[in-house]
Formats: sequence, C-alpha cells, structure tokens
Amino acid sequence: MVDIEKFIDQAVRQIRDAAGEDKVVMALSGGVDSSVCAALAARAIGDRLVPIYVDTGLMRKGETERIRSLFADTNLRTVDAADEFFAALAGITDPEEKRKAIGERFIRIFEREAKRTGATLLLQGTIYPDRIESEGGIKSHHNVGGMPLNIAFKGVIEPLADLYKDDVREVAGGLSLPAEIQHRMPFPGPGLAVRVLGEVTREKIAVVREANAIVEECLVEEFHPWQCFAALLGLGTGMKGDARLHGWIVAVRAVQSRDGMTADPLPLPYEALSRMVARITGEIPGVARVVYDVTPKPPATIEYE
Repeated sequence: MVDIEKFIDQAVRQIRDAAGEDKVVMALSGGVDSSVCAALAARAIGDRLVPIYVDTGLMRKGETERIRSLFADTNLRTVDAADEFFAALAGITDPEEKRKAIGERFIRIFEREAKRTGATLLLQGTIYPDRIESEGGIKSHHNVGGMPLNIAFKGVIEPLADLYKDDVREVAGGLSLPAEIQHRMPFPGPGLAVRVLGEVTREKIAVVREANAIVEECLVEEFHPWQCFAALLGLGTGMKGDARLHGWIVAVRAVQSRDGMTADPLPLPYEALSRMVARITGEIPGVARVVYDVTPKPPATIEYE
C-alpha cells in the first residue's frame, strides 16, 4: 500500500534533485501515467518542464483534439509526426521490431524538441509492469526495452517506476487531477500499431481506429471494463449484401484487471456482443468478421503485440 502524500513529496524531491537547474522534456499523452508525471514535475521545477504531445498517426479517434483541449492552459507543444512513424514502420511485421522502431522514433523526436527548447533531461511515465514485461522478455515497452541505447540526454527521470497502475491512479487523486484522467482506460504508448497484426499501414490504422471507437462507445459506460479495444487480425471471407467480401477480421478485447499484470476477459452478454458486431460490420465497409477474445492474461497479454 502506497502512502500517497509521502510518495508525492518524495517524487517531487526526486525530480527536483535530478533536474537541478536544467530544463526537462517529457511526453504528455493525456493518460494517467504521463499526466501524474507532468503534475509532479510542475510542482518540482515549474516552467522548466517542457511537455510534448506527439501525434504519431497511431492515436485513437479524436485523441489529438481531446489532448489539446484538456491541456489548453499549459505550455504543451504538439508535434505532428505521423509521416515519420509510418515511414519507420514500413515493411516491419515482427512485434518486437515494431515496438523498437516506435521507441527509437519517439526518442529522436524528443531529442530534436529538447535541442530546440534547451532541455537536457527526459522525464518518462514508466511504471512497474512496463519494467517487468520488458526485463522479462515478454514485450519491449517503447519507453523501456524499446528505447535505443544511444540517447542524447544527460539522464532519464522515472518517478513512477515502482508503482502499479492502481497506485498511479491513487496518486492522481492525491494530486487532484480531473476524474477523467485519473480513471482513464489504459492506452499503449505505441498506440494502435500494437493492435494491427503484420505490417502497419494507414489503411489498417484507419479501420482499427473506427472499430476501436465503436468498441469503446458500446462497452465503456455500460460494462466499465478495465480496458477494451479492437484489433485487426488480417483478412477473411465474408458477405456484404449478396456479394462476397474478402475483408478485415476485427478482434474485440475487453478485460478486467487490477494492475495489468493479470487480466480476465469480461463476460459480455450475447446481446451486447451482437449490437457491437452489427455496428462494426455495418459502419466500416471493409470489415468481414468480428471475433471476441476470451483469453486471460496469462497465457495471453492484454494487447496483441
């Protein structure tokens, strides 16, 4: 059990001591981990924090507009880097290689932005499950095992590295962050790229983005999953009207969890699944099939790649 006030005091001191008089650049995605980091750093170093939102082109529907609105009263810098990320991912099909390509592109963008702003340190919202999965060889997180070895920063500050997700949510409450941020559903740093099996293309991302939005609309308010999303598995045969369709197979994943280390599939009513399938196949022309994933973690992971 984390003593929230004690942790906040320690984390603020840690950031202040690590930063010294330097500027610190960080990725602010709008998720609870990065938002808590930003709030702690703002207390520690004030306007020497340089928060950056990177629009990778791999974000959820409406995400960029939402982040700009949520953090409109901060000095948030927005970087449109979709072309860079799609170029970096071109031709890559291996999940680990995808994560490492994304991790390297993030670092290079932060290095570039740090040079422009005079920042010398990098602040990250790495949490304990990220470290465990990366160090255990399960999957490289873009901010841990997916990071390149050569980075142009004096150091990396990770004040949340020993916390689980539920701990971070409690810290968010202790910092009086908005409930929308405190209880926000997890979203992976590599974005929708880890929800597309095989090569990542703009077409696939467009399909999975729409499917993901439908899944969230259908499930979040009624069933309150810890996490839910759509993934793109590949192509399969289906029908639209009387015509044969060789279209996309979408997998739906909805789980309950406490800390992300283990997870159980949500036992959704058949009627809810049917409504969701009708929307996905009816509203996205290229989708031929929808399947529901009932695999727990372990043996599966929560994300697909």
